[in-house]
Amino acid sequence: MLPNLFTKSPKKKNNFDSRTIPSSTNTAASHNGTSRTSPPPPSSKTKKSPSKSSRDRDSRPSSAQGSKRHSRPSRSSRSHIFDPTEHPLNLPPHELRRLSAMSAMNDTPQPMDVENESPATNGVNGDGAPAPPPHRTPTNGPVDAEACKAAGNKFFKLKDYDKAIAEYTKAIEADPKSATYRSNRAAAYISANRWHEALEDCKVADSLEPNNAKVLQRLARVLTSLGRPADALEVYDSITPPVTPKDKAPALTMQQHLKQAEESLHEGTAGSLVVHALDQAEKGLGYNVTRPRKWLLMRGEAYIKMGNVNALGEAQTVAMSMLRANSQDPEALVLRGRALYAQGENEKALQHFRQALNCDPDFKDAVKNLRMVQKLDRMKSEGNAAFQGRRYQEAVDMYTQALQVDPSNKGINSKLLQNRAMASIKLKNFKQAIADCTRALELDSSYLKARKTRAKALGESGDWEEAVKELKEIAENNPSEPGIQKEIRNAELELKKSKRKDYYKILGVDKDADDAQIKKAYKKLAIVHHPDKNGNDEAAADRFKEIVEAYETLADPEYVFPPFGYLLSPYRILEPAN
Repeated sequence: MLPNLFTKSPKKKNNFDSRTIPSSTNTAASHNGTSRTSPPPPSSKTKKSPSKSSRDRDSRPSSAQGSKRHSRPSRSSRSHIFDPTEHPLNLPPHELRRLSAMSAMNDTPQPMDVENESPATNGVNGDGAPAPPPHRTPTNGPVDAEACKAAGNKFFKLKDYDKAIAEYTKAIEADPKSATYRSNRAAAYISANRWHEALEDCKVADSLEPNNAKVLQRLARVLTSLGRPADALEVYDSITPPVTPKDKAPALTMQQHLKQAEESLHEGTAGSLVVHALDQAEKGLGYNVTRPRKWLLMRGEAYIKMGNVNALGEAQTVAMSMLRANSQDPEALVLRGRALYAQGENEKALQHFRQALNCDPDFKDAVKNLRMVQKLDRMKSEGNAAFQGRRYQEAVDMYTQALQVDPSNKGINSKLLQNRAMASIKLKNFKQAIADCTRALELDSSYLKARKTRAKALGESGDWEEAVKELKEIAENNPSEPGIQKEIRNAELELKKSKRKDYYKILGVDKDADDAQIKKAYKKLAIVHHPDKNGNDEAAADRFKEIVEAYETLADPEYVFPPFGYLLSPYRILEPAN
């Protein structure tokens, strides 16, 4: 702190007014911009007060020059009129004000960066420590860690786990090196279903006190509850003395179910077995624990393998739950893309595969599925174009190649089989068409279009009775299906026709054959089956009679077949019935 040098000392009464008649020396100093210290005034003992005449004489100007100087003082003397005897530094007023302000600033105490070895006195406590300021509270004394632990144990027994955790936390803060406090808080976290916090405390406790059996058992229990049975079993195996089979049972059971799910998924067995195994494994998870990511991916894969509508919806649900947690998860994006692809939403599936590649350009599953769907779409489009162009054999070939791209996709393959069946009907390959429709229904039992195509193939092959039966089953299960009743009526009419003799079929001609073709066919068959050539063969004789009957009937210009007029094409109608 700077000493206050600028406090004015009490003035002694002096009748001499230097401001009225400045000395020539001070005036000159003022003009030169500098100040000069005046000699100290004479002491009061030797100083004599001048007489009145002397004062009057001194107050008058001695010359015209002096009069002029006092009548027009200099700029310096006008702005700095001060008494050089009032302050020992003999400074102008503005300098005095500046230095006084600096002194006042230095009077304010500033905090120190170092602590004093002995407290400063404050005038009240003498040499004792100064009292704290009124806005500050005294620092609490040290925390008793054991007392906090005892309080935590009390709250733990009362099942007030939040308060128990708070007390154990105080104990840990007081003694961070204690494994017991960490282990106790881990137990409270476990009871409060806060599994991840419990895991961290168990790990720290194990590092502070390795090979502590109680700590390791709690650690293994937490790992099991988090869905990490392999890690839990490894911890159990490190405990000395060994734990009982009862302690290890939850981890062992979970591990067995997971192994079963992985093997079933790898071997390609029923997806329902995988889902069941995962359901059993999840029973060992702690309350409110999120299913491990690996388990979710396995479950989604199993649902896709199941392939039915409900299972594919479940696969979508699994994928969406993962994407809500991380929208840039490439594996979840591929899983949802595969579910969309299995549902026939190929364009949306391709978008998901591309997005997965944006997240991870080296993700092989995304590349594989993207190329597969693109190839399948291309082949299917080429087959459809060939069918529309009436190149039915080419269409059959393209659909056959497309079926080999992804044999596991039930939804897509059922559609390809139905398309190939339609092309086979056009080629009059009814047997192949029926087989394709049956296989399509095995892949997707709810595929209504495949059932209708199979009914058509059955009818075209001449088995109208089975065709009618198929159509009636469709109507029974789907009463609102458009046009199904009309199809049933037409099939029933065809069934009635099929029960009559088909003279065209007997002669081996088409139903649109003209008279010349009918006559030619009759002569050819009559020569083969004439009784004179077959002796006593009764079957040949019956066959010859049937041929003659067919020719006579079809040769009759008034014959109408079938008797339902023009309603039933493709059968030949000669004339409407009268």
